[in-house]
Amino acid sequence: MKAFTGELLGTFVLTLFGCACVACAVLFGEYVSIFQVGMVWGLGVTLAIYLTRYLSCAHLNPAVSVAMVVAGRMKAGKLPAYLAAQFLGAILAGAMLYVLFAPSIANYEALHHIVRGTASSVDTARMFGEFYPNPGDASVAVVSLPLAMLAEGFGTFLLALFIFFLTEGCNVGRPSEPLQPLFIGLTVASIIFFVAPLTQAGLNPARDAGPRLVAYLAGWQSAALPDAVGGWFWVYILAPVVGAALAALSFRYLLEPLLLSKSNDRPVCCRTTATPKSSTPQK
Repeated sequence: MKAFTGELLGTFVLTLFGCACVACAVLFGEYVSIFQVGMVWGLGVTLAIYLTRYLSCAHLNPAVSVAMVVAGRMKAGKLPAYLAAQFLGAILAGAMLYVLFAPSIANYEALHHIVRGTASSVDTARMFGEFYPNPGDASVAVVSLPLAMLAEGFGTFLLALFIFFLTEGCNVGRPSEPLQPLFIGLTVASIIFFVAPLTQAGLNPARDAGPRLVAYLAGWQSAALPDAVGGWFWVYILAPVVGAALAALSFRYLLEPLLLSKSNDRPVCCRTTATPKSSTPQK
């Protein structure tokens, strides 16, 4: 129950903060640059980890939880509780987002002659789930289903890999424990900077599926889905899980053994330079 509560609360917080930033950008013209969105998402992740890491392991992402099982860092028996809490937390965040912004969304739709549930309502549906190409860059980005899967999978691969390197004790170059959530948040922000123009950078199946379900039930229906071939599943659920699992395998069987090699095999730049002895002659 402790871990379930931590995963639910943390996923709720990061999803609410991140989606609210996108909602404000869409509804109120507050979008300045991708830097703004990336930093808010990164900050949301950082705060969510600080909030819950002593309740659960603060995965807050089904792909990360799967990676931890693959890497042998968590027992597979704990996975269902973690996944259930994460998806429930994201659904509750999507519901709260809709309750808070429903009047503003309706007003925005009226002003822009948007009929909810039609193709044009993707403009407001993107406040909840992700779409490829990003509707905000639809005139520039050309993103096929395979490319979108690659972008989401590779982005989540990098995220999981950084989490392993930033938190595992065998990496002597990792930041101290109090700073680890901050660096994970900066990792999320950095990945968003180059993935979001293509796919809005989900990197988290719960963060996408939870609010997307709320949007579907709130009237967006088929407009809440990115295409007619199940792209919401292939791009935003399957690809991140595969990417994170590949990162776990790479770390467990290739990179971790290198980190565990003898200290005298470390590069010169990583060694502690001994203080030279004094050359003062003995009396």
